[in-house]
Amino acid sequence: MKVCIHRGAKQIGGTCIEIESQGKRLVLDIGMPLDADDPAEVKLPAVSGFDKKDPSLLGVIISHPHADHYGLAKRVHKSMTFLMGEAAERILAASAVFTPSGGSFDHVLYMANRQPITLGPFVITPFLMDHSAYDSYAVLVEADGKGLFYTGDLRGHGRKSSLFDRLVTHPPSNVDVLLMEGTTIRRQGTDEGFQTEKDLENDLVQIFRATPGMPLVWCSGQNIDRLVTVFCAAKRSGRQLIVDMYTAHILKATKNPRIPQAEWKEMRVFLPDFQKQRIKRNRKFDLAAAYRPYRIFHEDLAAVARKSVMLFRPSMQIDVERAKCLDGACLIYSMWDGYLADKKTKQFVSWLKERGIPLHKCHTSGHASVKDLQRLRAAFHDAVVVPIHTDQPGLYKDTFGNVRICEDGKWWNV
Repeated sequence: MKVCIHRGAKQIGGTCIEIESQGKRLVLDIGMPLDADDPAEVKLPAVSGFDKKDPSLLGVIISHPHADHYGLAKRVHKSMTFLMGEAAERILAASAVFTPSGGSFDHVLYMANRQPITLGPFVITPFLMDHSAYDSYAVLVEADGKGLFYTGDLRGHGRKSSLFDRLVTHPPSNVDVLLMEGTTIRRQGTDEGFQTEKDLENDLVQIFRATPGMPLVWCSGQNIDRLVTVFCAAKRSGRQLIVDMYTAHILKATKNPRIPQAEWKEMRVFLPDFQKQRIKRNRKFDLAAAYRPYRIFHEDLAAVARKSVMLFRPSMQIDVERAKCLDGACLIYSMWDGYLADKKTKQFVSWLKERGIPLHKCHTSGHASVKDLQRLRAAFHDAVVVPIHTDQPGLYKDTFGNVRICEDGKWWNV
């Protein structure tokens, strides 16, 4: 079994890894680099079968529905077979109404937790993982008597941390290479571990209770763990949660009855103007009609501000100003700090200051801390560690031991 990391050996995001055995091939992820704005402008990795049909390429595995792992998938030849979680496919299809990065695929094999799939010489075993993306998988690929375990993106401090615990206590055997993400290496606090989602919930309860007006929470509409955290904190604070229609549609796509849904009595759905335009452009009027019984409108927001928490993003500035619901409001920023350096985000922060709206940071990483990565490494103690999804591969040797640093575009044997 041979491996080529086309992208990701020395960068976070844009991951793409090709595996070959007996003349047949698999690809692990086909992500868009984080510094790219338009997938059409990104050069496809040099994989035979991406631009035209090649029977030797058996499929592309999408580990989870984050664009830095699937973002170039729509550029691949339509005959391609994709392997992904069933809920992940639904989430990507649901997001296509509202975002250009979403989409659907013609040929899909569904991955399920610890259920092996055989493709040619490969046996592929997915492992459902704790991550900020819903339906995320690590993957064991076996061929030629060798085993490669690809972590995808994972963590051990979310609402599904038991999945990580199970992996490190009962890892698969016959793993020769651990292709391990290292997003958080050198980030502050990563050696001690990160706050859990429950810790965040407790912090949010305090902020919500101390806010006289409406707390606005800026987080990803696809970070299901965080949405559950916000919902639980709102409920404990005696407030309803108002979500935008895009987020409501993503929550519905999970088909998980334990996850907050639009029809719950503690929930309301708001349709921002920019999402309304997307619905009109895509002629998805039936989608809007489906959420009408749970809608809350601009003219109602001010009256419920003191009893509500609202999911928010900067594109909704016009909506909340029109609704006159900002008296006593605050903004909770619940995403990676690095985004605050963006020029547009700085303009948004200035908008908050002009209106006297305080900003609270309340976030924890979607990626494993070094402390948890060391637990993972110890579980695969006989395997060689290969850095992936990291901009600090040189730190792996002292941190994890028995490390092989690979170069993008170079083939190597397992």
